[in-house]
Amino acid sequence: MIASFFSCDALSSHAHNLYPPIVANVSQRKARHRARLATLKAAGIIQTGFVMQTAGHKFKLFAAASAAMLALAAACAPEAPAPEVVEAPAAPAVADPAVSSITMAADPAALGFDAAIFAKAKADLEADVKAGKIPGAVLLIAKGGQVVDVTAVGTEGPGDADPMSAETIFRIYSMTKPITSIATMQLVEEGKIALEDPISKYIPEFANPKVLEADGKTTRPATREITVRDLLSHESGLIYGVFAQPEDPLGKLYMAAGDTRFDFTALDLSKAIAGLPLAFDPGTAWNYSRSTDVLGAVIEVASGKPLDVLFNEKIFTPLGMDDTHFYLEADEANRLAEPPTTLKAPLSEPKTMQPMFSGGGGLNSTTEDYFRFVEMLRGKGEYRGVRIVKPETLDAMLVDQIGPNVDRKAWFYGPLGGFGLGFGLLPIDMADPAKGNVFSWSGYAGTNMWVDPKNDITMVFMIQNNEASADYPMKLRQWVYGGYKDPAATPAAPAPAAPAAPAQ
Repeated sequence: MIASFFSCDALSSHAHNLYPPIVANVSQRKARHRARLATLKAAGIIQTGFVMQTAGHKFKLFAAASAAMLALAAACAPEAPAPEVVEAPAAPAVADPAVSSITMAADPAALGFDAAIFAKAKADLEADVKAGKIPGAVLLIAKGGQVVDVTAVGTEGPGDADPMSAETIFRIYSMTKPITSIATMQLVEEGKIALEDPISKYIPEFANPKVLEADGKTTRPATREITVRDLLSHESGLIYGVFAQPEDPLGKLYMAAGDTRFDFTALDLSKAIAGLPLAFDPGTAWNYSRSTDVLGAVIEVASGKPLDVLFNEKIFTPLGMDDTHFYLEADEANRLAEPPTTLKAPLSEPKTMQPMFSGGGGLNSTTEDYFRFVEMLRGKGEYRGVRIVKPETLDAMLVDQIGPNVDRKAWFYGPLGGFGLGFGLLPIDMADPAKGNVFSWSGYAGTNMWVDPKNDITMVFMIQNNEASADYPMKLRQWVYGGYKDPAATPAAPAPAAPAAPAQ
C-alpha cells in the first residue's frame, strides 16, 4: 500500500481525489466531500479537521510517511498549477413558485407605518362586505419588498364559505395591460419589434387608415399610420365600443365588429377593427381603447407565439406566477372570486376555454402572484435575481406620453398625472401633485395596483365588482398613506441633556 501510494503517478491520482476542484453548487460540494472521505478511508486515512490519523499504524510511521509525501510532491511537481477560477453562480432562471412572494415585515412601525390605519382599512372593507357591496377583498401593502399588511375580509363569493386570501383568484381585467406592455418591451429589447414600427407591418389590414369626421359619416385619410408606441400610450385613434355612448356611431361600428366577443381571436378582432375609421389622427389625443388588445395580436405575430405561450415563457414562469392565466386550470376553479349577485351584467367566465386571449383585459391572477409582477416593477425589471426587462427599458416606459400637443380631454384625471408606455402616472396625493407619482393601473372589476418609486411602496388591491364604489382609489390612498411617515424624513429624537456640573 505504502509503495504504491508513494509514486508520482499514484500521488497525482490521489492528489486529485483528496483535493477535488472547488464548486459553487452546495449539493455538488457535499457530494465531492463525501467522495473525498471515501478515498481517504480506502487509503487507510480518516480526515477529521486538521488532524490526520491512521488505522493500525503508529504516529511515528505516519509522520515519516507524511514527510515522504511532501518530498515526493516537491519532486513530482516542477511548477505549481495555476489557481482554479471559481465562477460566480449564474442568476436564477426562475423564481421558485413554491416560495411565497409575501415576506412579512418584522416591524411595520420601523418602516413608517401606523397599524391604526390598517385597522381602519379592515373596518371599512368589513363594512362594505356587511352592506353587500362586495363579498370580500384582499389588500396588500409593502415597502422595500417587505409586506407591512395583508388585509383579507369576507368570502370568495356570495354563499361561499371559503374566506378571501392571497391565493384567491380574481379577474384582473385591465391589470392585464401592464403585463402585455412589458412583454412588448421585451420584444423591443430583442429587436423583434420597434416602438416606431407601423402596426401594418404585423397586421397589414391597418395600412392606409382613415379618420371619422365630426358628422359621424364621412372619413378622410389619417395623417399617418398607427405605431407600436401609439398602442402602448393609447394615442392610436382606436376606441372601446363597449364603453362608448349608446348613440356614438363609431361605438356602434365597434360593437358590430365584435368588440366584446370571445369566440374569435385577438387577431380576428384586430383585423375587424382595422377596417373601421379612427376617432382621431394617431398621436394627437389620448383615448382609452382596444389598443392593448391589438397590441397583444401584434406581439403574437412578431414573436410567432400565441399570447398565453409568450406570457408563460417570458413572464409568468420566470417570476413563478403559476396561478396567472387567461383561462383557469381545473384545480383552480374553486378559488375563483365571484361578484355580488346583484350585478346588472355578468363578469367574464374564465372557467371555459375560448379562442380570445385579450391582452387588454383577459387575465386572472391572485394577490400573491400579481405581487411578484409588481415587485419586479419595483425592482426596475428584476425579481429575486430574475431579470425580466432592463432598468433603462422600464425607465422609458415611465416617461409621460401625453405631451403638450396631445389632447387630454379624455384622460381620466384631467390636468393631473399622465400616461407612459402601458402605465398610468398618477399623483400620490391628488390634492398635492408635488408629492410625486405612482405608476399604476386598475381593472374593470375594481382591482388595482401601484408602485411608488419615491417611497419604495407597492400596493395590490383585489375585489370583484365592476359596480363597486368609485371612491376606492381615493380610499386606497388613505389606507396606504394615511398612517405613513417616511422614517428617513422623521427627525431623530434629541439626545438627553448632559447632567449639570456639580456646584464647586
